[in-house]
Amino acid sequence: MSILRFLGIRETAREGETAGAAETDTVRKIVARLEEIEPEKARYLAAFAYILSRAARADLKISEDETRAMERIVMEEGRMPEDQAIIVVQMAKTQNKLFGGTENFLVTREFNKIASREQKIALLHCLFAVSASDMSISTIEDNEISQIARELGLDHHEFISVRTSYRDHLAVLKKPESNKRGDS
Repeated sequence: MSILRFLGIRETAREGETAGAAETDTVRKIVARLEEIEPEKARYLAAFAYILSRAARADLKISEDETRAMERIVMEEGRMPEDQAIIVVQMAKTQNKLFGGTENFLVTREFNKIASREQKIALLHCLFAVSASDMSISTIEDNEISQIARELGLDHHEFISVRTSYRDHLAVLKKPESNKRGDS
């Protein structure tokens, strides 16, 4: 089905044929780019990106800043070109939005099986970096990252050690802004 038809925009037969061919080429290009990734690396990156989106979506929305941070992190951690990283992040965000409630623990458990302790701690840093991308880590995000750390079998002191690096962004530790009249 054409995206135009899905959106309720009618097409003529000729437009539909042209659009269908273009869509098919686009889909083929995307699939070809993703197939270039080794299966084990793809599995690792898929779980990694999904867990990033899990933390970003803890407050039920993923901001543009969080999306850009996830793309940058996936690109760096996965040593992949930007176009692949964008696709991986978008797929992870979509899957999290659709299946987050049921898949969060399962994906994190899978990552726990395939990642080393160092990779889990690196992920923890990345989770805080994504959550801090808007300069504030909400209590909900902090709690979600804590839950992920527990699911990954990380010790509480490991969680606190990483969390301390981001203490300036923790909303719970920020002073409340004074009101406009100057009252304290």
